[in-house]
Order: sequence, then C-alpha cells, then structure tokens
Amino acid sequence: MKDNIILILLCVSGIMDIMLMAVIEASSKKKNQIKTTFSLNLVCLLIVITGQLLQMLFAEKLNIQPVYFDYFVYIGTCLLPITFLFTGLVFINTKIKFKKKYILLFIIPIISLLILWTNDYHHLFYQEYSVNLNETISGPYLMVHNIYSYLLLLIGMIYLLRYSIKNSGLFSKQSILIVLGASVPIIINILGTLNIVSMSIYITPISFTVTMIFIYLAMFKFQFLSVAPIALQKIVDRISDSYLVINEEYIVTDFNATLLKTFKLKSKDVRTKNILDLCQEYGIEAKKLREILKKLKVSEERQQVDIYIENIDRYFTAEISVINQNGQVLGAIILLKDVTQHIIDVKTIQEKQEILMEKERLSALGQMIGGIAHNLKTPIFSIAGAMEGILKLTKEINESLGNPQVVEEDYREITGEIDEWIVKVKSHLKYMSDIITAVKGQAVNFNLSQDEEFTIEKFLILENVLMKYELKSAGVEFHIDNKCDEQTVVKGNINSLIQVINNMISNSIQAYEGKQGMSIDMIIRQEENNLIISIQDYGPGLPDIVLEKLFKEMITTKGKNGSGLGLYMSYSNIKAHFKGDITVETSHETGTRFNIIIPLR
Repeated sequence: MKDNIILILLCVSGIMDIMLMAVIEASSKKKNQIKTTFSLNLVCLLIVITGQLLQMLFAEKLNIQPVYFDYFVYIGTCLLPITFLFTGLVFINTKIKFKKKYILLFIIPIISLLILWTNDYHHLFYQEYSVNLNETISGPYLMVHNIYSYLLLLIGMIYLLRYSIKNSGLFSKQSILIVLGASVPIIINILGTLNIVSMSIYITPISFTVTMIFIYLAMFKFQFLSVAPIALQKIVDRISDSYLVINEEYIVTDFNATLLKTFKLKSKDVRTKNILDLCQEYGIEAKKLREILKKLKVSEERQQVDIYIENIDRYFTAEISVINQNGQVLGAIILLKDVTQHIIDVKTIQEKQEILMEKERLSALGQMIGGIAHNLKTPIFSIAGAMEGILKLTKEINESLGNPQVVEEDYREITGEIDEWIVKVKSHLKYMSDIITAVKGQAVNFNLSQDEEFTIEKFLILENVLMKYELKSAGVEFHIDNKCDEQTVVKGNINSLIQVINNMISNSIQAYEGKQGMSIDMIIRQEENNLIISIQDYGPGLPDIVLEKLFKEMITTKGKNGSGLGLYMSYSNIKAHFKGDITVETSHETGTRFNIIIPLR
C-alpha cells in the first residue's frame, strides 16, 4: 500500500514537472535565461523521477540491483544543485554571461558520477545501498557529495529569498512562497532524521517538486521578476509623471499608479502587455517607438519623442532610457511627462504676444502717420504756392497776347519763371514719393518682409524722412556720424532695420522725459567685417534689473505706458534678418548706447 502511494506521488510529481515546463514554454515565444534555468531544474527532476519510477517498477521484477538505477538517477541529482544555483544567479541579475570559472562547479558532480558508477570496485560512495535511507551505509565520499550539493542548493535558495525580501518585503506573497518552498524538504529531512517518518530515496524528488511549484508561483504567477521595493513603489506611485518598464521583448513589467489614473486603466490592462500593441490601441505611431527601442539596443543614449494621444486629448513627452546591467540590455524605462498644460500656456502666450506685437506695430504706425502728416504738409503747401504762381504767370501771358508793347524777351522771362516753379514742384513731389515709399515698407508686417540688398545711403534717406517729425516735436537734436562709404552694401531687410533704429531713437527720446535741447547721436562705422550702428543718448542710463533681462524677455521702464516688446522684438529681428547681434553699454553718467552689429558679406 505504501509503495503504491509513493508510486502515485512520483507519477504526479513527474506530471507536474512536465506541466510546469509546458506552461513556461507557452508563456512567451522568446526564451530568457530565468525560464531556461528553471526548465533545467525541472529536467533534472524528471531524470530523477524517471529513474526512480523505473527502479520501483522493474528492479524486483527483472532482478536488477536497485543501486544500478541510481547510476541514471544521479545524473539529475548531481546537476540539479548547479542548475538551481544558476537560477538564483540569473534571478538577482536578470541576465548573466557564462564565465569559464563556472566550469569548476561541475568538477565535483562529475567526480561523484564516476565514483558512483565504479562503486562496486571501491565502495567509496555506498558501502551498503538501500532505498530506505536509514538502512543505507554511506561510503567516505558520499558525505563530500552531499555537503557540496546541499551547499549549492542553500546558496541558490539564499539568492532567491534575499532578493525577494529586498524587493517586495519579508511578508510579501513572493517571500512567503519562497520560504514555504524551502521549508518542505528541510522539514521532511528533519522528520526523517528524528525517525518520526520513514525516509526513502523517493521522498527527495517529491518534496523538491513541491519546492519548485512554490518557486514557480513566486517567480511567474505573481510577477516576482517585475516587483519593485514597497517603499520605492509608494514613491513612484505619487510622482506626477507616468512611467512604464518594459523588458527586451517589449512586454510591460512594471508601471506606477499615475499611469493607470492618467489613462483610466486597470493593472490587468497593462501588465504583461506588449507596448507596441498598447500604442496601436491608443492611436500612437508604434513604428516610431519601435525604431527608438531598436536604437537603444545599439546606443544607450536617452531618446525623447513628443506624442499626442487622441483618446484622452493630451500631449506627452516620452523619455526612453535603456536598462543595462553588466553590459547586458535588459529592457527600457519609458517616462511620460504630461505637457498638455505647458502646450496650452505656450499657445496662450503666443496669441498674447501676437496681440502685443500688433499693438506695438499699430502704435508705431500711428506715430509714423503723425510724422507723415507733418512731412507732407510743407511740400503740399509749397506745391500749392507754386501752382498759384504758375497760374498767375499763365494768366499774364494770356492777357499780354496781341499787346504790341510785350516783346519776345518778356515772354522768355515769364516762361523762365514757370520753369523755376516746375523744378520746385518736381523736388517736392520726389520728397513726397520718398516718404510714401518709406511708409509703405514700414507698414508691412515683419513676417512678410523680404531680405534684400540695400546701401547705407538708402538707409539714411529713409531714416531721415521717418524720424524727423518725432525728433522735432520732442525738441531733440539728431546727429548722424557716418564713417562708412555710403555705397556700402548691406544684406537684410531694410524695413526691419529702420523699425529697430526708430524704436531705439523713440526710447532715447522718452529717456529724456520731455527735456528740451537734448541730443541723440547715430554713429555708423565698420569694424573688420561688421557694420556697427550705434544709437547714443545721454540720459540716466538703464537700471541693473532691466539690464539683466534685456533682450531675454519683454521688460520695460515705462510702466503701464510700455509693453517691453520693442527691444525684445528688435533683438529678434536683427538675429533673424541680419544674423547679427545687439549689445548695450549704459551708465548713470554717460547715458545708454545700443550697438547694432550686422555682418557684411
């Protein structure tokens, strides 16, 4: 009856080992080291169980000594401690490289097999063999074999238990399963040693099968490989960014609570899922992610990609970093930063900036219109006066026709005066044409302006026309000191340059706060291959707080009367249209000088 129970238990153990191997193989198409080493444990157990089943069934019937079946059984018995040790090593490192020194582990098992197979000649392994361990008389070498085997099994079990406690806590499901698995063979051996139960060689593979079932549950059923430490998990669950950990097969092995909350998911919807399948489900371009993940296997540099997830109408920046240990790529961490609010804020700022820019442009345009009205008023009055003069002269000619007293010389004098008036009219009309041309260029939006070539002469003509009225109204004298050839060619947008200069002149006028008789200098010079246009005022200078932020953000010293956009946009325009720069020198004693630096061809 007892033999039948043991036979059944051995059969059940063998079937369980085969089922575990099948489940592990079916769990993933791609093998990894932990599955390989665990399967090798089961293969070794199957060798032991198969040999012992054959012993029970055929030893007595075929009159074969039971010890000869152990020749086969001990192939699994000798190799099992080594495969179990490798299971522990792989478990704590995820992946290892087989080193030459590991070959040393096989020396004692090979010696054990050789001594066992030649036991009839020296009895170093068994002096007397029995399936009942209490009746077995060991040879001197068996103790060496047992100590070595149990030492490897103990080290492997310590690796598993230590890693379990470190990563999931002493009282986690994983740790408890490991402890229970280790306890089964230990308790049975203690009971056998105390003669509480009768120990036979068949108990060991049965008890070890139970151990492997517990370890399987800990490793695979409860996702032991992907469990993070409890304290760390609590921290990452509270961070505002979502993250996923994927293995080298792109399977999600870990994540935080933020991810589930953001995407309104449950743990089962994410864990063990392929990240590429999840991307397709949420309308993310999986091809781009796959390319990045492939690059990570070659280069460990962090990759970044911006994504928009339509299902939840949110924008994310995904930072993808490789997980590498001892030169082995184990997977990747994907950190998802929600940048939706940032993008909304940027759009809002851009819209407000466009409004400010338009307001600034319209303000400048209004200022120009005042100057235009003044500049056109004088030539229009002059042209009107000239026309009156011409009308009088033509009337005088008509009235003198047929008058014998009016000689040819008189007519020549009258027509000469008409020619003089015509020359003056042409001069005024050219002046008006220049003003209209300048205004037309300045009225065009910055973005629509085209880069071109222009001379310093053309620039000075337009500048004189546009700022003349504002300078006169403010009672400020404007001096131009041109140290360059007026035919020097500049490449860029002349309208943008004039707007920048006019803005600086306006700022200088306002720096005088209405004081009359002040002056502003514009110095034009060439240094090496750069054209430098300097606008110098002699006001109170700029405060340090403004100087620190100048050109970096919109800042003004005019309070509610200024937007701070002028200099900010001036700097942007010189950079964009001329690939140049703007510098500033300021002090309370000497005033402020802005230097516009434009590279020449």
